[in-house]
Amino acid sequence: MIPVLICVLISLSVATNDLDSLYPELEHSRTIYVTENGPRLSVVSEQSKVVSRRGGNATLPCKIQRDQSLAPNRKMRIKWTKLTSDYLKEVDVFVAMDYHKRSYGSFHGRVHLQGSSPMDASLVITEITLEDYGKYKCEVIDGLEDGTAVVSLDLEGIVFPYFPRLGRYNLNFYDAERACRDQDSIVASFDQLYDAWRGGMDWCNAGWLNDGSVQYPITTPREPCGGKNTVPGIRNYGLRDKDKNHYDVFCFTSHYKGRFYYLIHPSKLTYDEAVRACQKDGAQIAKVGQMYAAWKLLGYDRCDAGWLADGSVRYPISRPRRRCSPTEAAVRFSGFPDKKHKLYGVYCFKGNN
Repeated sequence: MIPVLICVLISLSVATNDLDSLYPELEHSRTIYVTENGPRLSVVSEQSKVVSRRGGNATLPCKIQRDQSLAPNRKMRIKWTKLTSDYLKEVDVFVAMDYHKRSYGSFHGRVHLQGSSPMDASLVITEITLEDYGKYKCEVIDGLEDGTAVVSLDLEGIVFPYFPRLGRYNLNFYDAERACRDQDSIVASFDQLYDAWRGGMDWCNAGWLNDGSVQYPITTPREPCGGKNTVPGIRNYGLRDKDKNHYDVFCFTSHYKGRFYYLIHPSKLTYDEAVRACQKDGAQIAKVGQMYAAWKLLGYDRCDAGWLADGSVRYPISRPRRRCSPTEAAVRFSGFPDKKHKLYGVYCFKGNN
């Protein structure tokens, strides 16, 4: 071992002398870093993405790989956080150290460690909500050693464009958040909009996304939508002022627990009559997000225009046909008619208690 070390030192000395002769004007800072063995603790995830649905459960994988030479540590700390859409901060989800465990905020009572072994830090989330969608970080701290892994939770669902009765381009970011929430949905992410675009979504009106950007998906380039000589893609206006700028919004919704249906009624109804008719049937007038979820995820098909909670009139077509939607499967939009004088059917929603 000693002769090898001597050879290494001689080689370093020769290399250094060569540099000195070639570049005499340089001042050399000679620092040699020696790493022994490598990290003694690491954290890995078997999957980078887990897919679930609203109301379901999901397990976010996180395994600890720990050097066996490390002494057992009952104070090893496992912490799960959720990354915000702009990655500027982390929201506490769950912390565990020995027998001490704590869940936070909206996750309280819905999260726990899978704990199949002492080295299993996987997080189980139950009764998943729309807001649970996103990226999660698993962090393990063991004395002076630590490691992290990131896992995405994706949801089965649908993105839909939305604007209120006021008309197009009337929502600042916070209004957009409320508008989606009122229609049983959340503001969509870029990844969700991108998946929708890949699925054929084409919409020429710009809308907010949850990171504060404004974008829109184009599959058929044309003059009013960026130019007919451009390529298909997501048109991006970039980040906008959340208070001052006004656009439409792209909402995202997923599976629901309940029944969406068209109410069979002997006559057409005004909006207020439609609301009361659903209530009389033990339900509520349905929301736009519930219609989109029923159409996309359950294949709901009905050629009758009906009131929805926001005062719009729409109907879902899964099987294109003459007089309903001859060219495409879609949720057809009939506008925001006069609530007091126009008569239509009504779509209701009865939730599971």
